[in-house]
Amino acid sequence: MTLPAPTYDLVILLDPQVEDSVRARIVADARAAVETQGEFLRHDEWGVRALTYPIDHKTSAEYHLLQFHATPELLETLNRTLRIADEVVRFRIIKLAPGTPDAPETLATVGTVGTPRREAEHAGGEPAAEAEFAVGEPA
Repeated sequence: MTLPAPTYDLVILLDPQVEDSVRARIVADARAAVETQGEFLRHDEWGVRALTYPIDHKTSAEYHLLQFHATPELLETLNRTLRIADEVVRFRIIKLAPGTPDAPETLATVGTVGTPRREAEHAGGEPAAEAEFAVGEPA
């Protein structure tokens, strides 16, 4: 019996001063690589957030989270392409442990009409758990 492919998180921090089309192309290229060599699961755009500390004199970045199943070849491809892209402030690929819960909803969407939290409250259920802190923001 073969084990299921491991799940990975790819967090990409992009320079918000770069044109929108260039930032969109970087995310689209990463997603296309995942879709051709692995199994794409999820993409969350977290928007522009303040960095905890300046990186190359930048104090904010546009955050993206991609979740996927991958092969070692895909990980090498993503490492190589994201490392040489000047528009990428930082990126990190993290292998998730089995049983890791899904990423939380972003603070911008949690609690707004139409989100699982509001729908649960209107149905008389328990509201969805909120993240205790957001990436890049003080706790």
